[in-house]
Amino acid sequence: MNAPLSLAERQPLDTATDTGRETRLPTPAELHARLPRSPQLASQVAAQRDAVKRILSGEDDRLLVVVGPCSIHDPAAALAYARRLAELTSAVSDRLLPVMRVYVEKPRTTVGWKGLVYDPDLDGSGDMARGLALSRQLMREIAALGLPVATELLQPMLAPYLEDLLAWVAIGARTTESQLHRELASGLEAAVGFKNATGGDIGVALDAMRAAAHPHQHFALDAAGQPVVRDTAGNAHAQLVLRGGHGGPNHDAASVRAAREALEGAGLRPRLMVDCSHANARKDHCRQAAVLRDVLAQRRDGETALAGVMLESHLNAGKQPLEPGALRYGVSITDACLGWEETEALLREAAEQLR
Repeated sequence: MNAPLSLAERQPLDTATDTGRETRLPTPAELHARLPRSPQLASQVAAQRDAVKRILSGEDDRLLVVVGPCSIHDPAAALAYARRLAELTSAVSDRLLPVMRVYVEKPRTTVGWKGLVYDPDLDGSGDMARGLALSRQLMREIAALGLPVATELLQPMLAPYLEDLLAWVAIGARTTESQLHRELASGLEAAVGFKNATGGDIGVALDAMRAAAHPHQHFALDAAGQPVVRDTAGNAHAQLVLRGGHGGPNHDAASVRAAREALEGAGLRPRLMVDCSHANARKDHCRQAAVLRDVLAQRRDGETALAGVMLESHLNAGKQPLEPGALRYGVSITDACLGWEETEALLREAAEQLR
């Protein structure tokens, strides 16, 4: 990793608010200059995006597999995971397109650790300048391995720092209804997956897909941090992600068929993804394997709507509490994950079943 940002880049502003202080962050342009995307990497990311879009449009019949840690808290462990996934890709790439989850933000129902960008030292110090640099550097290194990079964009202001490295973007169940996130998605070059609402309703995701496909004018910040009105062309590569809901899973054949028919009825491309975790796994990470196998069975039975899956996986299985100084290597500090050995076996099994 590169050296931390300079003190000048992290200097507190002279003005203070009534409730705290303000600390200057680098602008997207400053961070890009410090951690640039080379012409070779730009070409590679463009090819990765195109590969994802070809699957989502049905031009490529491989299965898109967005896989990796629930969240990134240790860049070294994440890079070790990425190297294993890159090596595995060569053995399964005829039937699967692995895309690595590099989630540096985490939505919180109330409070809690919000991700690498916000608190990279895991101690509440909130060194966001360092978090931004670590996140961008990690994504650069993973993309350079040949792995497409995926993340969930939670804070719209974060997008300009990272979006040039992303091949696929998730908009989460809590933000799919957000107009700000629909406008953001409409201007992204990467494909975007909208998750169904936490209650299980897919209608809000269909609305989001239609909104994201439409051109927008919206408030934004340019790379220099200047407020601008951004005109977007619309994103033709948005898709529905089924993640289950309060009523239970929605990865079964009847739910997938109903989702496909709803997409067709809304005039949207009938292609979707299944999140094998969250409510589809009834919050039990071990059930992800069963969900994946159900999706594979539906694919073999001729269900053409199923374009991809999501899996939460890390070097080691399970999760651990956030206790700085006592963390086990390669174990999630947010949602529990599958371990690498089971993940590798599942992806090899999936490729074999789809051959």
